[in-house]
Amino acid sequence: MVFSSIYFIFSFLPVTIVAYYLAPQRLRNGILLVASLFFYAWGEPVYLFLMLYSIVFNYVMGIDIARKRRNGRRGRVSLFLGVLINLLILGFFKYYGFVAENIEAITGAVLPKTDLSLPIGLSFYTFQSLSYLVDVYRGRARYQRNIFSFGLYISMFPQLVAGPIVQYSDIDAQLRKRETSMDKFGQGVRYFIWGLGKKVLLANNLGAVYEAVAGLPSMSVLSAWVGAFAYTFQIYYDFSGYSDMAIGLGRMFGFELKENFDHPYCARSITQFWRRWHISLGSWFREYVYIPLGGNRVSVPRHILNLLLVWALTGLWHGASWNFVLWGLYYGLLLILEKYLLRRVTERIPVLGTIYTMLLVIVGWVFFFSPTIGAAGSYLKAMAGIGVTGITDEAGMYYLLTSLILFWFSWIFAVPAASRISGEHMESSDSWSPLLIMIHAGIFLTAVAYLIHDTYNPFLYFRF
Repeated sequence: MVFSSIYFIFSFLPVTIVAYYLAPQRLRNGILLVASLFFYAWGEPVYLFLMLYSIVFNYVMGIDIARKRRNGRRGRVSLFLGVLINLLILGFFKYYGFVAENIEAITGAVLPKTDLSLPIGLSFYTFQSLSYLVDVYRGRARYQRNIFSFGLYISMFPQLVAGPIVQYSDIDAQLRKRETSMDKFGQGVRYFIWGLGKKVLLANNLGAVYEAVAGLPSMSVLSAWVGAFAYTFQIYYDFSGYSDMAIGLGRMFGFELKENFDHPYCARSITQFWRRWHISLGSWFREYVYIPLGGNRVSVPRHILNLLLVWALTGLWHGASWNFVLWGLYYGLLLILEKYLLRRVTERIPVLGTIYTMLLVIVGWVFFFSPTIGAAGSYLKAMAGIGVTGITDEAGMYYLLTSLILFWFSWIFAVPAASRISGEHMESSDSWSPLLIMIHAGIFLTAVAYLIHDTYNPFLYFRF
């Protein structure tokens, strides 16, 4: 089940909202837990047992770590065990096939294969479980005594399958007590509709352009760039739209989830870009990997090693493939170059910094959307004019001209001016003004009309 589906919007969500608000305060976490487990089981019923195991295991380990924390050595052993089991589960489902293929390629040995699919959201809720165990060990958060509240933290449907990654210390108090109001509910509705519009009206149409270009038997330089540009904005509106819907749904139920995007395509450097893109993932790696490794408070060679390691892991988190590792290392190298050589240049000349960042990000997405490193190399050659049919071709001109308005709106809504206006409306206490009702009703009805007639509606980050 996805947020941008007719069933979710007109069946699951209304029933959940009614049940939640009719229930007394003490039962609301339980209502959301049941709804979240149903939401998850809708797509993959068998993996519901994995989800339940994760809830029970991490709940018990959190209690064990909290009780042993004063005895540092024993607490560390429990933390190590909890982290290890979580990573082994993630590794088996997500990376076993990748590791087996590489061992076979190197040694010639034949290893048993598994046809298990990747459980949806496994990467996200595993990282949330890890943040809980570490926060309890560090004393940054109290262990959760109520297993239903803890289960809700792991499985809460607004952020279950594609984030944002919620650190336990950020939501601990809200699990115990949170406020609901008509103003907050109205803000949540506006966030949800705004995200739905991003996803359905922009991301889905951009995705159709990218798929059409990627399916061409041959490319010109123009068609290659049109495809890469379409994917660049597709993944932004797909993921930021999902994040807006998740934030909106959370707010409808009284939760305050942090923003996950902050105009990343207006960044003046790669460093700025990664402070604005998928903020929750960057914060997780910084808090639980980069800083424990020593961060930047080490020698220059060690700092470089830390960055490369963190970004290799970031790439691997996105998928079990060498092209994702290369994508991560690509950004690691760019961040190192900026840290020690380029930052002053890009920040002193804002326009140059934005253009430079955007070009490098578009190139980076080629590694991301390509199935293999070889395919990425071929696509980049096409963008550079190597081995192509020419600078332009009929297909490239067609997709450019028919997508100009779509590309224009994609850029407009990616800059602060337009989104600042929408943000002010979403945070406004004037929840039900006629103007806001008309704007959001128009977006909602148009998006629903598209959903009824359009079969292309995947969320890209569901596969990570």
